[in-house]
Formats: sequence, structure tokens, C-alpha cells
Amino acid sequence: MRWSAVARTKNRTPVKGRSGNPAKASAPQRTKQRATAGDWIGGARLRTLTLGVVPVVLGTGVAFVDSGEPGDFGAYLGRDHHLAVALLALAVALFLQIGVNYSNDYSDGVRGTDEFRVGPARLTGAGLAKPRTVLTVALTFFGLAAVAGLVIVLLTGTWWLLLVGAAAIVAAWYYTGGKKPYGYNALGEVFVFVFFGLVAVLGTQYVQIQAVTASGWAAAVAAGFFACAVLMVNNIRDVDEDRQAGKRTLAVVVGRPVARVLFGLFLMLPYVVLLWFVLLYFRTGFAYFSLLLALPALAIGVSSRKPRELITALQLSSFASLAYGVVLGLTLVLLP
Repeated sequence: MRWSAVARTKNRTPVKGRSGNPAKASAPQRTKQRATAGDWIGGARLRTLTLGVVPVVLGTGVAFVDSGEPGDFGAYLGRDHHLAVALLALAVALFLQIGVNYSNDYSDGVRGTDEFRVGPARLTGAGLAKPRTVLTVALTFFGLAAVAGLVIVLLTGTWWLLLVGAAAIVAAWYYTGGKKPYGYNALGEVFVFVFFGLVAVLGTQYVQIQAVTASGWAAAVAAGFFACAVLMVNNIRDVDEDRQAGKRTLAVVVGRPVARVLFGLFLMLPYVVLLWFVLLYFRTGFAYFSLLLALPALAIGVSSRKPRELITALQLSSFASLAYGVVLGLTLVLLP
């Protein structure tokens, strides 16, 4: 990976202050070299994709236990398009997440925000790919998410979910895109909680059993807090650079000490929520083993200032959310 901010900005035209609106983006930047397959895979930011997997796993788990249908989980998946709908929901979540990542790469790059970054190089900001190419890839993934969502609607007949899907795509774009991106105004965690927590989990549950339940809400809140934790530790790493670039994330607004406290709360609150499931289904307590990943992430996130260590905290937080979601989901669907 390229870690030098100077190396990433060398040989490229300054772009600070450009709009994230594609209509406002000026001529393509000169590229130092053509982006490799590895660069494009890196641009997808695979370590963040757990944020798309976890809510679908949890939404499917709570849908099964609250469905009231007889039979085991395999029989449940075989009825009423449940398996197809679950896989399509996963496709929507993953395509949206990847689309957000490329959109963020594009928008931050054309604004010049990435001139100040100290993390891994970005396709647009480092001049590895033309801005329009990155934008096209982002829009392609948003389109794939829309197609998968449309198929869900056709299978379930829930046409009003088209509005929810449209709102999700709009929110994904305006995270860093447009003239007034909410990610630049301390609202990133709010939207992440709503769309990668509430909407993703409850939406997955609803398209399977046409209802949302108390357990669905609990799972949605847990997934939302994990998503907030991952975003917060990422922004803690970039506090100084974001402040210099004029990007007012929540971490910038409240300052690094308070941001560390918020990160800790976001990361630990899912384990408080887990008590709800343990009281209902004792075996779900196995999800507490994910603390083996979450606690080291917490220790690093609240104490370290080094970018590499904070990236490790981000990765551990992401894997902790995945372990939590998978174990909780499995214990729910394997209940006798």
C-alpha cells in the first residue's frame, strides 16, 4: 500500500474545492500510472463489506425465529422465496456498500479532500484512475443494487419498498457527493445507523415475513451501532487531515477525545443489546465470544494515534461485527 500523502499527490493537478457533483467535475486528472486490478479491489474497501453482510444475516435470523412457521431453517428457506429474497437482500447490501466506497473515492478525490489523507491511496485522489471512470463504476454498483431490489419487489409484491431503495441510493450518493454532502457535516453516523442498521435489518426481515418484530428492532440497533463504530474509528484516524481539508465529520466536530469515547460506546452497545436475545434464547450468548475481537479494537481505538494502528482497530471492529452477526444469526436459526 502507498502511505505517503506526498507520493499520492505528486504529478497530479490540484483539485481542492471541486464539487462532488459529477456535472461540476472538471477535466480528468493526469494519471501517474494505470490502476491495477489490485487498486480497484482496494477501492472497493473489502474490509467494510461486513457492514452489508451482518444486517442481512441478522435480518434473516430474526425473520426465521419470529415467522411462526413450523420446520427447520432449511424448510423455511425453501418456502415463499425466502432463500432467493435473502440472497437478493445480501446483493443489495453489498452492491450499495461497494457503490458507496467508489462514490466516496470519486467525490473526495475531485474535491481534493484526499490530498490530506494518510491512509491507503485512493483511485481518484492518487491519480490512478480518471474521476469519470471511478464515478461510472460507482453508478454501476448502485444500478446493480437497484436491479436486485427490484427483483425483491417483484417476488414479494411490496412495491412501496421502491421508495426505500431509492432513498438508500440517494443517501449513498450524498454521503460525500453533491454540493452539501452530509458526511462533511457530522451526520455520517446518523445515516449509517439508519441505513446499515434499521433499514437493512428490518427490511431483510420484512421482505421475508411481511412483518417487523421486537427482536428485529434489537438486531437492527446492534448492527447500526457496529456500523457507527467502524465509521467513527475510521474518522478518528483522519481527524487532523479532515479538519485541514474542511471535512467536518462527527470526530472533527467533537474532537478526538470525545470521538474515542463515542467509538467505545458504539462498539460495546451491541453487547448490551445482545442481552435481549440471551434472555429469550440462551444459546445466543455464544455471540459474546466476538468480544475477543472487539476488546482489542476498543483498546487500540481509544488509545492510539498512529494511522496503521487505527486501521487495525477498524479491521478488528469490522470482523467483530461479522463474528457477532454470524454467531447470533446461526444460534437463532439453529434453535430447537
